[in-house]
This record gives sequence, C-alpha cells and structure tokens, in this order.
Amino acid sequence: MKQLISTEHPKEKALLVGVDLPSRDHRVPLEYSLEELDRLARTAGATVVGKCSQQVKSVTPATLIGRGKVDEIQAGIKELHADLVIVDEDLTPAQQRNLENAFKVRVVDRSQLILDIFAQRARSNEGKLQVELAQLEYLLPRLTRQWTHLSRLGGGIGTRGPGETQLEVDRRRLRERIGHLKRRLETVERTRSLQRKERSEVPFATVALVGYTNAGKSTLMNTLTRAGVFVEDKLFATLDPTTRALRLPNGDKVMIVDTVGFINKIPHSLIEAFKSTLEEVSRADLLLHLVDMANPLYQEQIQIIEKVLVEIGAGEIPTLLVPNKIDVVAPVPMGELKNGNVAEVCPISALTGNGVDELLATIGALLDREKEPFDVCFTPAQGALVALLRERGRIVSEDYDGERVHVRALVTPKLAGQMRKLMRDNGVKTRPFA
Repeated sequence: MKQLISTEHPKEKALLVGVDLPSRDHRVPLEYSLEELDRLARTAGATVVGKCSQQVKSVTPATLIGRGKVDEIQAGIKELHADLVIVDEDLTPAQQRNLENAFKVRVVDRSQLILDIFAQRARSNEGKLQVELAQLEYLLPRLTRQWTHLSRLGGGIGTRGPGETQLEVDRRRLRERIGHLKRRLETVERTRSLQRKERSEVPFATVALVGYTNAGKSTLMNTLTRAGVFVEDKLFATLDPTTRALRLPNGDKVMIVDTVGFINKIPHSLIEAFKSTLEEVSRADLLLHLVDMANPLYQEQIQIIEKVLVEIGAGEIPTLLVPNKIDVVAPVPMGELKNGNVAEVCPISALTGNGVDELLATIGALLDREKEPFDVCFTPAQGALVALLRERGRIVSEDYDGERVHVRALVTPKLAGQMRKLMRDNGVKTRPFA
C-alpha cells in the first residue's frame, strides 16, 4: 500500500508579545489588545503557545523592548518550542532584524500579521492587487543584505567592479512590481469610478454597513438581502465589498453595501491600498454602524470606528448605530450609545432577525428626512415622467383633472436632480408642496 502523505502544512507555534508603550492609546487595555492579537494569530493559521507583555517607560531603539525581556523571550522560545514571535506593535526594519538575530526565529509585527490575513482572505482581482501592493510597500524597506555573496566582483572582461548586488536587484524588482501594481489598480479604480458614476445616476439612496471586524456585518447583509456573503467567526472573514438592492417597508428601494471591517491599529498602507474600496463608505447617504455588544470593550470599538471614518472622509455622514447580538446580551444601554453624529440607535440580532423589522423602518424614516417634495401637473404626453416618479419615488397622492394628472411625491436628492432636468426638457413646471 502506498503511504498517504498529508499536504497540510503544520501550524506555526507563535509566542505573542504585548508592549505597553508610553505613546499607546490607553482606551484599549493591553490585555484586550493582546487577546485580539491572539485571535489575529489564530485567524492567520498559527497556534498560540504563549503570551508575554512588558510596560516600557522608555523605548529601546534597537529592539523596542528591554534587554531583560529579550532574554526572557529567548528562554520562552526554547521552552515552548516556538518558531514564530508576533509583536503587538509596528517594528522598524532594524528592530525586526535585531530581534530575529536574538531569537533565531521569525519575528512578525502586528501590521505584517494583518497583511498576511488580508492576503489569505482576498478573493477578487482588485482585492488581491490591493493586498499585494500593501505587502510589497511594507517589505521594501525591510530587505537586508543577505544576498551580497552573489555580487558580481572581478573575474573577467565585463565583470570588473562591484556591479549590482542581489539586494539592489531585489529592490529594483520590488519597485518595478509596485509601479506595475499601481498602474493596474489605477485601471481598476477607473472602472470602479465608472460603476460608481452609473450607480449615482440611479436615484436610489446608498446605505453602507460599517463596524469593527467580526461585528456581524456580513450576517446582517445576508439576513436583509440573502446576498450569500461568506460568514465565519473569524476576523476579516470578508474583504471585498458587496452591493445589493433592498426594498424597505415603506416601498422605497435602496442600495446596501457591505464593506471590509476595521480594527485597532490598522496599517496605514492598507487604508491607502483600499482607498477605492473605502470610497464606497465615504459616498454613502447613510451608515449602519454595527456594534458587537458581546464584546466588553464595545465603547472603545465604537471610538476606533468613528476615528477611522473621519480619516477616510466619512465622519459627517448620518449614522444609525446598530447594537448587534442582543440575543446573547440584554438589555442594551441606549442612553450611553446615542451621541455625536449618531442619528438613532436600533438594537438587533443579525443572526436571529430580532429587531430587523424595526431597523428597516428606522432606515426608511432617516432617509425620508433627506427627501424633497414634488408637486407637479403632467399632461398625457408626459406619462413617462409619471411612471418614473412611481418607480423611483414615493407617490403621496395622484389627482386627475380632465386629461391632466396632479402628482404629489417625495423623492431623493438624486432623483430630484434628474426630475428637474427632465422637466426642463419637457416644459413641466413644479409648484410648492402643500
């Protein structure tokens, strides 16, 4: 019998290192940040064999952590047989190299870990390009002189002089690849811009789902639209935006967009790489901010999301705060949640559907605040305009006076602009809405 050989790679054994820096945001306790790093490591496919932390009063430039902690981690690596160290902070190239030389195992910082997870989760062509670009820009300053033995040194005609070291070749190839990816992404972004322009011409409001990773956005998307978005109890289960049409109880049609989740200390390179994807959020008419109420630090997560929304230019968009997972957590402290740019608070359970009907009604009521009234008389020849109002607006009343029809309607600002142009072209005049 032939021996069966497993094709699965053994999981790496990771030792996690948390650092309490003087500049750290203390809204998120070190213990929670280290626990989140644990979940990130497991999502990436590692087995966590140990954790340690250090409060740093003054940063050691060479290794970030102190000499004593370096020795302690060295002993822990030998005892636990770890083959990977993950640091819950961003390391400089020199710090990463010095720690690897000391530990004799690979050292990964938080940004590199998140980039690795994104690389695993990216499914669309655009997502893969965005992640690869962010990874290469992270890698470029971290190339070390490990290939200098391959330098072209003396030895015959055409080979005299130092030539080009392998390190320089690698850097040049990386820069060429980065330039190539940026050009391809520009093409993809032009296509996305055209698609966004086409959607903007469709006079339906856009509602974007935002929130901390694993808050339940994709579950809610599936509950509302049966979109079939991939759902798993892991961080960053979905990266690519999904857009679906949704009919509200009041008859209005909206476009709902599921976006990538955010996380504390998200790498800046990822925000830059995913700029075109995040524009889906910044151009929305309403944000549904999902909050994982089962997480004891949900208040801190809300603040992190609000900070990221400001960074991507979406801080002024009206927000409906949606406390999720009320099937396992009750009651919801409504008074603590409504503040700042939050228009309303609507608790739900995306998994069971509890509260979803109230959520849809609240979405409709909030979008109604932005609608414009129209009071128009149409002739029989202008029946196409009446049909357009029926299809894309909400008819309040229709009164027939002989051959003319008097229509009162509520429309979105997008539809209002289209209607004004069409009415000018057809010689139709509007009257004040009574």
